[in-house]
Amino acid sequence: MYEQDVGDQYPTWVGLVYIFNLIVGTGALTLPAVFSRAGWALGLSVILVLAFISFITVTFVIEAMASANAIVTWRHIQHRKRVLQTMGESGPSNSDSEDTPLVAPLIASPERSDMTYRYYVIRDKIEMGQMASIFFNRFGTTLFYLCFAVYLYGDLSIYGAAVAKSLADVACTYVPKNFTCNDTILDTEFCWDGPTLNRLDAYRIFLTLFVLSLGPFVFFNVQKTKYLQLLTSGMRWLAFTIMIVYALKNLFLYGPRGDPPTASLAGIPGLFGACVYSFMCHHSLPALVSPIANKSMLNRFLALDYMLIAFFYLLLALTGAFAFEHLDDLYTLDFGPRGSGDCSKSNNIFMLLLEYFLALFPVFTLSTSFPIIAITLRNNLESLFLNEDASYNLCLWKLVFPFLAVIPPYLIAMSTKDLSILVGITGSYAGAGIQYLIPTFLVYYARQKTNKVIGLGVVNKFASPFSGRCWLIFVVVWAIACMILVSVNFVQIHLNSFWIDQ
Repeated sequence: MYEQDVGDQYPTWVGLVYIFNLIVGTGALTLPAVFSRAGWALGLSVILVLAFISFITVTFVIEAMASANAIVTWRHIQHRKRVLQTMGESGPSNSDSEDTPLVAPLIASPERSDMTYRYYVIRDKIEMGQMASIFFNRFGTTLFYLCFAVYLYGDLSIYGAAVAKSLADVACTYVPKNFTCNDTILDTEFCWDGPTLNRLDAYRIFLTLFVLSLGPFVFFNVQKTKYLQLLTSGMRWLAFTIMIVYALKNLFLYGPRGDPPTASLAGIPGLFGACVYSFMCHHSLPALVSPIANKSMLNRFLALDYMLIAFFYLLLALTGAFAFEHLDDLYTLDFGPRGSGDCSKSNNIFMLLLEYFLALFPVFTLSTSFPIIAITLRNNLESLFLNEDASYNLCLWKLVFPFLAVIPPYLIAMSTKDLSILVGITGSYAGAGIQYLIPTFLVYYARQKTNKVIGLGVVNKFASPFSGRCWLIFVVVWAIACMILVSVNFVQIHLNSFWIDQ
């Protein structure tokens, strides 16, 4: 936690652009495929509903951030009073004391207004883990770090699989004889002409090289620079714009090639996980919202941001589902030099460069994020298992946790390259915990603690518009019901596959 320097602040629209760029990432690349499998009507409904519920929990996080700042400010005031009393000086005499909560008059007054702006301000950047330690007990804090670590493990597995899959798809040039647009190149097919590696072996080799190249950064502390962030953001906007325009061009020239169903319950697990993963920004909100200079209309601007993102996702998913007959789990591969979406590849050098750019887009963007996510995971593992007040062996601290942060995601990505499964599991369970359950319990316990410590009379101007307890119950019931539904569907799908194989 630190106090935000005025020089580090930026306008509201800049913060919203950062949030937009954070949300629209890897998850969006898996949306078209799962959207097509679930059906266009069901997919449209699920995206809109999950966008709305995700926005609800975002407002919960914003309220919890203001409450955490209020508690920290109150503690600083109490500490200063104790110091003054120890020095024999008398502090200011008011209701702001150790034992008496602040209870302002029920009518508006200058004193009440001063207390509101004195306490409920988002000035210090207090991360989610720090908020958990303020409002949860030891058991709740441990559960938070455990859920966060599982989510980051899934995140790194998805990053590794997406990069290795993209590299293997571009590098493997062998195409079987009599290959048509309706066929899918299997992992057992050769990567190049002749009895050499197959595509699965190439994927695993590229995954190993990727982890060996970027994994060592987990032993150090590196920060993403402003210019690197701007570069990756520009590449992201360019890539998504090209994909939407390309799909629209195919629709206008060739008509709808895809024929997604109206609704298919079998596609729910992948769709739910991908949507939750695609709307995830809650864990990074403190770092992005705290530097915003003017936060007076923060919730309204965040609502606008979510509406734009939902519209963007629907445009990306609908154009992809109807423009291409077959969709890869990673949407960018449908635009590559040997993509399954368009068999009439152009020999134009400009179009060829665009195809290679889209195919390698995950490599460019995810490679810059992988070390940052790995270091974040390492730090969370240390917070989960180590005590800040204790001293530990240097080998344990410097070697064990970095390896624990990198090796499990590598093994997961080695065992499967199916991004829909990785995204579905990560989003449906750990992602649902971080996006739904943790913000709900945070805001619930934050309200209890601030009412007890600060008092009922001081208004939190960042309070969520969904302040009723019924909204808290709704989000918790929704999250649990969705996880149960996803689990049942996963089991049913795998049982069906098992009996078909038998």
